[in-house]
Amino acid sequence: MLLTRVNSGLDGIVVADTAMSEVDGEAGRLIVRGHAIEELTATRGFEGVAALLWEGYAEGGGHEAAVRAGLATAREHAFTLVPKLLDTTRGLNPVEALRVGLGMLPDNDKVPHHFLVCGAMPVFLAAVLNAEKSLAPIAPDPTLNTAQDFLRMVRGQRAGTVFEKALDTYLATIADHGFNASTFTARVVASTHAGLISSVLAGLCALKGPLHGGAPGPVLDMLDEIGKVSRAEAWFDDAFAKGTTLMGFGHRIYKVRDPRADVLKATVATLPATSGRLAYAAAVEQAAIAALRKHKPGRPLDTNVEYYTALLLEALEIPRSAFTALFAVGRTAGWCAHIFEQVKGGRIIRPQSNYVGPRPQ
Repeated sequence: MLLTRVNSGLDGIVVADTAMSEVDGEAGRLIVRGHAIEELTATRGFEGVAALLWEGYAEGGGHEAAVRAGLATAREHAFTLVPKLLDTTRGLNPVEALRVGLGMLPDNDKVPHHFLVCGAMPVFLAAVLNAEKSLAPIAPDPTLNTAQDFLRMVRGQRAGTVFEKALDTYLATIADHGFNASTFTARVVASTHAGLISSVLAGLCALKGPLHGGAPGPVLDMLDEIGKVSRAEAWFDDAFAKGTTLMGFGHRIYKVRDPRADVLKATVATLPATSGRLAYAAAVEQAAIAALRKHKPGRPLDTNVEYYTALLLEALEIPRSAFTALFAVGRTAGWCAHIFEQVKGGRIIRPQSNYVGPRPQ
């Protein structure tokens, strides 16, 4: 009979060694393959981070130019599937549409699968967002990087350099983050040798949940409902009295401020016409932290990545319904890296459980 202490959330349980990233919740530090997130995003864009994550594991790994070329080819390939995608996703939200799109990708496709999924995601998402506006899908431009091309496909023309750089920074910032729920889900599926596409699809399904990747939109809903800084304290007091969860605050690992929040806050500050909105959000943030200290004393809760993600994507004119889907565009690079690592060195993931049901007489 197996007897063990149950830890239903696996807090503190080490299930694997990884060379991908380290999340230090006590120090508020994120390291991705030897680089602090602040240094990494200052020196590399999304393709550069993907190349770093895939180094030693997959085609293009370690070579940013090769990754950029591979993703460009994959975007063109994915665009051939857009008519079929749009025929089957009417009425679905963007994440549900991406779920269908990934399910359309065949395991026997000749395009390397990590390029295939990372190239398909922005093409599929842009097509779905255009369809919501009754606009025709726009073909990708292989001369551009992922961030540049996505904004062009959504807007119908190139965005300004500062906007393209902001999205590139965002995608790089959120590409990998330890054994979060979606990454671990992808690794569990990968451990069965189901294949990269199935594993990424599983990761996307886990990301969809509001406790994981679905919170940035509600951050803006909260900011809109508060309306002005003078109402913040009373709004938060009422929220805690009702048991409302504050989106954009608190994290399972971080006991201090999420370092990605500062990267994205600084990125928002580079965009035109955001100073007023940013100042308001920063003031509400301080009111929220004060309310957390008052209503949940002894619990280390602080700002997480989703708070300033919301401000950034709003400034880029991304619809709130697409926030989680765009998060997936960046995180897919990290999912692929963990899938490679799991397949290369891991066993099938099969934990035990304690049976607490009735027994036969």
